[in-house]
Amino acid sequence: MIPAREPPASARFAGLKRTYFGSLASTFTTIALAIVILWIAFEAFDWAVLSAVWQVSEDVSICREAAGACWAVIGERGRLILFGLYPQEEHWRSALACILLIVVAVLTCLPRFWSARMIAGLWAIGFLGFYFLMRGGVLGLTPIPERDWGGLALTLFIFASVIVIGMPLAVCLALLRQSRLHVISGTIGLIIDGVRALPLLSILFAAAVLLPLALPQWLETNQLYRVICGFSLFFAAYQAEIIRGGMAVIPNGQDEAGQALGLSYAQRMGLIILPQAFRNALPPTINQVVVAFKETSLVIIVGFFEVLASGNAAYGTGRWTFAYVEVYVFIGLIYFSFVFSLSRYGAYLERRGAGAVHHR
Repeated sequence: MIPAREPPASARFAGLKRTYFGSLASTFTTIALAIVILWIAFEAFDWAVLSAVWQVSEDVSICREAAGACWAVIGERGRLILFGLYPQEEHWRSALACILLIVVAVLTCLPRFWSARMIAGLWAIGFLGFYFLMRGGVLGLTPIPERDWGGLALTLFIFASVIVIGMPLAVCLALLRQSRLHVISGTIGLIIDGVRALPLLSILFAAAVLLPLALPQWLETNQLYRVICGFSLFFAAYQAEIIRGGMAVIPNGQDEAGQALGLSYAQRMGLIILPQAFRNALPPTINQVVVAFKETSLVIIVGFFEVLASGNAAYGTGRWTFAYVEVYVFIGLIYFSFVFSLSRYGAYLERRGAGAVHHR
């Protein structure tokens, strides 16, 4: 298939002119909205940069009386936002663990590492490195229990764990729901629909508080890992339906052709069906991953000190109670940087997939 040519710049400019300046009403609306947007942008820039206070001494009254933002709260309380309750003298371990996990995620996004062995090896190194850096107890590192983890490191750990556990689980659930045995497909369908019918908050609460009451003592695990398992199940239930939708649009003839070639079920799924299903379901998959990252903030309800809870504590003292806007803006920028990067990477994958189809 030959890709469609893009219209010339003159044609695109003429189209924009017709859209925004095609009539008196549209011209007036365009100019008015442009003025409003520029005014809002200037006011925000003045508050955030021009009139902002970046450093203060012991007396914070300068910040209270300033017309702009008080970014001094980030300088003084930023460690609490990023590292939570983690011991201050060990903050370098938490920072290094975050960097390691981010580097592994970036390497996973590069096409040269797109193989099952490479991805499995990268994430095994990333998770083991993260865990031993945070938990300690080896190589002379001070042991620090999970209840003292917090801030950005805990948010990243929960998010990465949910994706790593939930995505393979979602594939298994999607394939089992496609089973020709009605007992299996019906049971899995009931499980998926039951999980999707529950709010994530109730699942997290059940995993953190109620599940230990129903399990024998020898089966109880750390509260953090119970919450991650519950979160992963919730993610997998939604992602399984997304994958099943991607499989539904694949012609049955492709699977039949694989059978005619003597391919096993695993080979047909791994080489033919699942790659196309993931490509067909790429936009909702990226959306689900973005939603999962944002929903990590819900673990604050069950007592975990993730980045949002750390932000609440950062301005919770009498010295900085007035600076909550600056703290939330800083936390919002953290979320924005990760979510925007995920969405842009998803757009890159869509363009790459579309280019591969055009060149066939």
